[in-house]
Amino acid sequence: MNITAIRPSVHTLALSKPYTIAYDTYSGVELVFLEIELANGITGIGSASPAEEVVAENARQTHGHLQAEFVQSLVGRDIRQFRQILAETRRQFPGLPGTQAALDLALHDAFGQYLGVPVAAFYGQSITALPTSVTVGIKNIDDTLEEVAEYGRLGFTCLKLKTGNEVDADIEKVLKIREQYGQRFSIRVDANQGYSLPELRRFLAATENAGLELIEQPLPVGRESELLALSAAQRKGLAADESLTGISSAFALCVPPQPFGIFNIKLMKCGGIFGALEIAQLAQAAQIDLFWGCNDESVASIAAALHAAYACPNTRYLDLDGSFDLLEDLVSGGFVLENGLLRLTGAPGLGIRRN
Repeated sequence: MNITAIRPSVHTLALSKPYTIAYDTYSGVELVFLEIELANGITGIGSASPAEEVVAENARQTHGHLQAEFVQSLVGRDIRQFRQILAETRRQFPGLPGTQAALDLALHDAFGQYLGVPVAAFYGQSITALPTSVTVGIKNIDDTLEEVAEYGRLGFTCLKLKTGNEVDADIEKVLKIREQYGQRFSIRVDANQGYSLPELRRFLAATENAGLELIEQPLPVGRESELLALSAAQRKGLAADESLTGISSAFALCVPPQPFGIFNIKLMKCGGIFGALEIAQLAQAAQIDLFWGCNDESVASIAAALHAAYACPNTRYLDLDGSFDLLEDLVSGGFVLENGLLRLTGAPGLGIRRN
């Protein structure tokens, strides 16, 4: 079944809740969408939301790349060659994971629909449902507790606290949430490279009895070796995020002694489902758990991450809340949210549809 049309577009979408992390504040997001139409009328949809500060590519650049002659030359190709097309895409756009991801997702969606099976089933689904964390940005303690209460009313049971600006305030927030809510919520922390090693040690000591699930990217990229000063048990609860950008960095982080016991895989860092599954298999061999994350993203790419996550037996954690705060989206479907749990719909491809 041949590809008959490829249509990229870029859209600026507002967020319902502007938020602050260790190095910036965000109130909107630029997203790229890509439609790949087949001769029988099937349309595969992909989306990209690359974080420029992590992968040195932004949405406008991604959109420009998707208008290149190479992309349009894919018209006429057989969708059954999608893995070959993905290999060619990597060679054509090296170091541009947002561009790769948009094509990867649209091709997977089109191919899955063509076969009549979900992408997760194609790769061998091993998980049916996990809770996703919801993100609380950096704010004062009263506003933090108010947002936590709101998430509790909505049925969520897992929180991810953005930290990294001031370690004592971060400690206070964690302890206050535990004091007020007991074990009602699982708590994860994302320092966004904001700590030094002494600050991380202080945070770990102060929250030792708080039952944190994990701490994401505590130190800046390039200082991973400093984490080896921590115990193996402490490192087991640390998740690589900005340090993990593709298969090469994954391989380096798998070499013992490992600075991280968890990999945060984001499709926008590794070029889509194809690259994500490569990292996942390497991590499984190294006995590293998987934590699937996102940026502010469309339902299209969140659904794609969920399909990939549920095809990996070493998936332990989800942080796929990136579409919840969009005031609008071009796509719907893909998954069902039930009391904080994410489930796939069972629809073919990525299970998404254009609004």
